[in-house]
Amino acid sequence: MSRSADTHVSRPRVTADDLGLAVRLAVTTLREAPPTAWESKAGSLEWDCWETVEHLSDDLFAYAAQLGPTPPPSGDEVPFLWWSRRPGGPSNVIHANREAGPAGLLQVLEASGALLVAMVRTTPPRTRAHHVFGVSDPEGFAAMGIVETLVHTHDLAQGLDLPWTPPEDLCSRVLTRLFPDAPPSTDDAWRTLLWATGRADLPGHPRPTTWRWDGTPRP
Repeated sequence: MSRSADTHVSRPRVTADDLGLAVRLAVTTLREAPPTAWESKAGSLEWDCWETVEHLSDDLFAYAAQLGPTPPPSGDEVPFLWWSRRPGGPSNVIHANREAGPAGLLQVLEASGALLVAMVRTTPPRTRAHHVFGVSDPEGFAAMGIVETLVHTHDLAQGLDLPWTPPEDLCSRVLTRLFPDAPPSTDDAWRTLLWATGRADLPGHPRPTTWRWDGTPRP
């Protein structure tokens, strides 16, 4: 049975507060990293930890930007200029000033998250905007921002040798919202979310080699 089948009537909503919590927990965890560790590779990614925080910041900023115009774009992204600092690096609008050090990098992440929190909180729920995986609503963009934050902090925690386990209820809500066909899990939604994003094994289910969420607006 899919998650959507047994949560259709009383699906728990993903909120701006949920997103704010995810970003705060991520920033608090990442502040524990030693200043010399940021050039380490971030988990299974091809980017280093500094680049991965820039990418995450860029995701949060871009989601906020999609909800900004009146009306929001329904068929494409807001046409910012994305560029990469190096071949193979992430292509971003957002780049942190290296002279500001890790504290400045995390301030960029916190500020980008705050922009998306504010847009989700103030945008009418019936608003629809483009995402490459399909048109979504403010709740969907909040859930996307949470998934980006949780799983990329997982990547970062591996590279920075930090503990990272986000709240189970938060993981469960974004799984229900964005991965309705993921295997139901009442005891380890975090591992299920890592499995759904290709980052962990789940007993009885082959690890996905490709994945995408479903941001379709839901009742």
